[in-house]
Amino acid sequence: MLNLKGKNGYLRALEPDDLDFLYEVENNTGIWEISGTTAPYSKHLLQLYLENAHKDIYEAKQLRLCICNTSDKAVGLIDLFDFDPHNHRAGIGIVILEEKDRNKGLGLEALQLLENYAFNGLHLRQLYANVLSDNEASLHLFQKLGFSMVGEKKDWVLQNNEYKGEILFQKINK
Repeated sequence: MLNLKGKNGYLRALEPDDLDFLYEVENNTGIWEISGTTAPYSKHLLQLYLENAHKDIYEAKQLRLCICNTSDKAVGLIDLFDFDPHNHRAGIGIVILEEKDRNKGLGLEALQLLENYAFNGLHLRQLYANVLSDNEASLHLFQKLGFSMVGEKKDWVLQNNEYKGEILFQKINK
């Protein structure tokens, strides 16, 4: 049995009553550069997304889970995306919405839980992550989890008339 619960919190499927939280996350312009978002999402569109969130990862090619703290409050989202079962790989991404909930071990634990699910439940061989070169917290987080920096895409993201690089991390399940 795969465990999606840790000492700091747990991961769970999206629920219909997550609409307001999802709306807040997706429309927070402070994290748009991470997700590549360029325009706000309507509640209607997010409601349609939630109605289809039950789809199997093999059908949807992605899995999005809520990161909840020990008080059962959703504080972030974690994703497997670009799921490729033929080549046994997927991308992984994480966001903790509010600054006050960061640097408390919840993000690290959430990544460990999803990594365990990906490697032992989905039998993936590798995970990869794309991290902006100036995102010190995420760079540290993925390195701490044993992801290797395998490349840099220079001037990859344009924000506020400034180009930023993106670091590609990879972890292979041996």
